[in-house]
Amino acid sequence: MNKEKQILEYIKINPYISQQELSNKVGLSRPTVANYIANLTRSGEIKGRAYILREESSIVSIGGANTDRKARSNQEVRLYSSNPVKITEGCGGIARNVAESLSRLGCNTTLMTCVGDDKEGNWILNETKNQGVDVSQVWILPTERTGTFTTLIDINGESIVSMADMNIYEKITISMFEEKWSQIVSSQAVFLDTNIPQECLSYLIKRCRDENILLFIDPVSTAKSLKLPFQLDGVELLMPNLEEAEILADMKIDSIKDCNLACEKIRQRGVRKVIIKLGDQGVYYYSTEESGHLPPFKTDVVEVTGVGEAFASCVIYGILNEESLMSACQLGLAGASLTIQTEESISTFLKPEKIHELVKHFS
Repeated sequence: MNKEKQILEYIKINPYISQQELSNKVGLSRPTVANYIANLTRSGEIKGRAYILREESSIVSIGGANTDRKARSNQEVRLYSSNPVKITEGCGGIARNVAESLSRLGCNTTLMTCVGDDKEGNWILNETKNQGVDVSQVWILPTERTGTFTTLIDINGESIVSMADMNIYEKITISMFEEKWSQIVSSQAVFLDTNIPQECLSYLIKRCRDENILLFIDPVSTAKSLKLPFQLDGVELLMPNLEEAEILADMKIDSIKDCNLACEKIRQRGVRKVIIKLGDQGVYYYSTEESGHLPPFKTDVVEVTGVGEAFASCVIYGILNEESLMSACQLGLAGASLTIQTEESISTFLKPEKIHELVKHFS
């Protein structure tokens, strides 16, 4: 295939592709690619740039995508001993789970992550694509292994210990995001988890602020929350759990009153809205317009895996649909309730009508 046809094929696959990305794919310099595009435009093959309009409800989810291995204990877990378990495997990763959840809620979602050129990576891409998520922007790294997350779950559905092999994400660089910026800037919003390198987090936060793109962040863990820059100007919403909020606010949280103070401190770093996830105590939400505490929706606990992602996706869905922060949190609690009732990381019942119905039921 000649270079002109190659370029045209890549543009058909991804109309938002940048000239630099095309340059890398076809093995030509960027100016040479620009000349080819000019010729294709003059001949009428290309009628204009694809990113004139920003698609409504389009979200790019950036961060982790890995295989989730769950070892569920048949009895109370005994440390330093052999435990009888049932092992299941599924697709996971915070960014991937949020992308699928948002897709189930009717949003146009693109996943931006990296996987290895192995059976696990191919499986994740196929399964995620089958759930309606655009996976064309995923980097496939031939020499790396796809990330894995392994967790031991006790008979009450609580995670006892988790082990994460996420070394692949350290291979992501700022230039990789620069090449895909046309895809990011064409979206209505970006969801970001902190699995990617620190310098990439800072770059994305600054670019989203400069381009006025709604940015939602999950800090992932206490260790990874430290990767966030101190200045978080432009971040629409930060969703830490209790321990992450203590790190981000640099204070101990022992009460609801403390939650309010912690949120104030986090907001002083530039964040517009903060939601602290309090586990079985619900959530505390905070913005300049509204703040308060909401208990969780009462339900039977089967397993807690994926609950945070379900909450985040339903909150984002609410905010994009111009709900108040409190109403968005209620939708988030509804999504969490649906997920906690199942062994699946993402509930098949996660649909707009279902979460709205649950909010009405518990209101």
